[in-house]
Amino acid sequence: MNKNFVNLIFSVALLSPAFAQEKPLKAFPLSAVRLTESPFYNAQQTDMAYILAMDPDRLLAPYLRESGLKPLAASYGNWENTGLDGHIGGHYISALADMYASTGDKEILRRLNYMVDWLDKCQQQNGDGYVSGVPGGRAMWKDIAAGKIKAASFSLNDKWVPWYNIHKTYAGLKDAYLIGGNEKARGMLLKLSDWCLNLVSGLSDTQIQDMLRSEHGGMNEIFADVYEFTGDKKYLTLARRFSDMAILTPLLNKQDKLNGMHANTQIPKVIGYMRVAQVAGDDSWRDASRFFWETVVNNRTVSIGGNSVSEHFNPSGDFSSMIESKEGPETCNTYNMLKLSKELFLNDRSGKYLDFYERALYNHILSSQHPDKGGFVYFTSMRPNHYRVYSEPQEGFWCCVGSGLENHAKYGDVIYAHDDQSLFVNLFIPSTLNWKERKLSLTQRTKFPYEEQTEILVKVARPQEFALKIRVPKWVQGGSMKVLVNNKAVDVQHQESGYVSVKRRWKTGDVVNVHLPMETRAEQLPDGSPWVSFVHGPVVLAAATQTADLPGLRADGSRMGHVANGPLYPLDEAPFVVSNLASAAGALKPVDGKPLYFTASDIISDEKYRNLQLKPFHEVHDARYIVYWPIASPDALGEMKATLKGSEARKMETDKRTVDRINPGQQQPESDHGFKSENSEMGIQSNRHFRNATGWFSYDLKNPAKDARSLRLTYYGKDTNRAFDIYLNDVKLASETFGGEKGDRFFDVDYEIPEAVIRQGKDKLTLRFEAKSGSRTADIYFVRLLR
Repeated sequence: MNKNFVNLIFSVALLSPAFAQEKPLKAFPLSAVRLTESPFYNAQQTDMAYILAMDPDRLLAPYLRESGLKPLAASYGNWENTGLDGHIGGHYISALADMYASTGDKEILRRLNYMVDWLDKCQQQNGDGYVSGVPGGRAMWKDIAAGKIKAASFSLNDKWVPWYNIHKTYAGLKDAYLIGGNEKARGMLLKLSDWCLNLVSGLSDTQIQDMLRSEHGGMNEIFADVYEFTGDKKYLTLARRFSDMAILTPLLNKQDKLNGMHANTQIPKVIGYMRVAQVAGDDSWRDASRFFWETVVNNRTVSIGGNSVSEHFNPSGDFSSMIESKEGPETCNTYNMLKLSKELFLNDRSGKYLDFYERALYNHILSSQHPDKGGFVYFTSMRPNHYRVYSEPQEGFWCCVGSGLENHAKYGDVIYAHDDQSLFVNLFIPSTLNWKERKLSLTQRTKFPYEEQTEILVKVARPQEFALKIRVPKWVQGGSMKVLVNNKAVDVQHQESGYVSVKRRWKTGDVVNVHLPMETRAEQLPDGSPWVSFVHGPVVLAAATQTADLPGLRADGSRMGHVANGPLYPLDEAPFVVSNLASAAGALKPVDGKPLYFTASDIISDEKYRNLQLKPFHEVHDARYIVYWPIASPDALGEMKATLKGSEARKMETDKRTVDRINPGQQQPESDHGFKSENSEMGIQSNRHFRNATGWFSYDLKNPAKDARSLRLTYYGKDTNRAFDIYLNDVKLASETFGGEKGDRFFDVDYEIPEAVIRQGKDKLTLRFEAKSGSRTADIYFVRLLR
């Protein structure tokens, strides 16, 4: 046998079931990976410019104010001075830590240390370890410690999700220490953790579970992390106490109870379950986390890797709202799903987690920042012919701005991983890796996905043996991936979602070439409905349909500035794909000289759309676009168009008359409308949210043109023993008594606005539902103010 061949000792192995039983993999620190020229590198640099455009003193203002120190500058507006004060400051510290680790930029480090130093002053001023920007937080936490708990999904003791808010401070300090290397942040994090430990020490587990009905971010994750680096079990106990059993219990029993739930409230909890499982060796919590991931990724995720409609999990068997709504997948959800996927991958070593990670990274995350001007996207609409809006550095301070600051600063997170004997190449992103402990480096040179290959160059201080494991993506068809070492082919045998393992004695100058053939596929929505998205390799293709009529494209600081509130174009007027599913993808034709650009003129029904070019979704900006196309055979096209036209005409007519609307029982719509209540509760019936009360609840409806003339309420026909009054600006609108006589259906009732209210000429109408003594209001499913 040839001696050189013996020296190679090519061992091509697949990850067998026993693989998952091995010790968990380790992620490389961000500081070990440097991006090189690519869309990801460009996005990183754009993000850095946005970070540097923000004013640390304004972000610090809520913290100084709440600790009794004089702010150095005025607070930012938007969510930063309407109840979530300080949450972006926490995200900002995390982003600074990520960006410094990823780039080594000195100004980023200076800002990181500056933020931590000032928070330290605030913490010292408070004297008990507390530091936060929650408005009026000290008095509220005192009530909590005394057992005075009033929890709802988006509020706690009438404050806007204070645990969610302070979690960003915890996370910022953790990242400043573990990622940014700031030792001061470690001590501050421990003091803040002990403050929480003392705060809840007198509360029963039942009281804490009641409190956790309010969105609380990843508090359990934080305490699991603190336990891991301190070894002090009091923090592991605290992590378990901060784990919401209402969500965990169904997951432990492999039950999907997610329909209608506020998506990004749940995902951070599950990251926490997974972290507790990792540090405590709890297999049941690990299995629950896996089940959640499978449920969300396989049943609730669209082609770009995102999930949710208007922040909530849509029914897994009905994605119609995904197509109809302007409020599609929320970027924060995908930010957190990537964190969960990373932890599951490191634990299980399964490439399936990277298949999702790659899809979401290339398509949702990369597309969620404007590549030239910067700015972050909240909702990525899947409605054909709609668009997205982008934040401005001094204006928008939504949750997806906070997570967006982090997203584009940590692209090096899972490109590579390792154990003691192996180095894993997970993503094909141009980059360099410096594995200091092994005194080796890799350089990955590629234009992927614009070319179907990557080249890996090895550099070692001295020849050494290890296994280089290269991911075999799910989108590579069986047997078509090729691996060459120094131009000699490796006998690649693999199965879906595995890794090719090349074990040899490596030396400087060794070159690995990986050929990654891609093909175009048409993917239906998870519910199997007749809407398709075209995907080439891991890249979702989309078409820009027009660049005009994009009001609010650059969001202002208004409360709803993050929503693309421009007109909805009728779905029946969208371009249709006339084909069957099996042959649709084959009709896409590559555009010469433009990698990943395609035409589809042979299957697009409408003449005005036949010249559309499909291209990577992350390249589509400042435009209305289409990701999901209605698909029908030639025989069924007319019927599908007619059906859509009928339903769209009714909806569009109603939308034209609509002044304002509320989805009761949903977090953001209620928060946006000044929700107040006493003895009120929310629920879900037939996948629709509602709110009722034995006391009362109210909303502030917007009436800017003062032209509202009627109110439409949606009820459920089986509500019994309901007696209540409806008020508008303290004028009684109606008294209602429901006894279940309408049966098993939803129905609308229109109420004429009294002349007395119209004469008030107000641009805000306070709608109040008040139960009569001994009764309850009806379940209110939708509120619509009509002109």
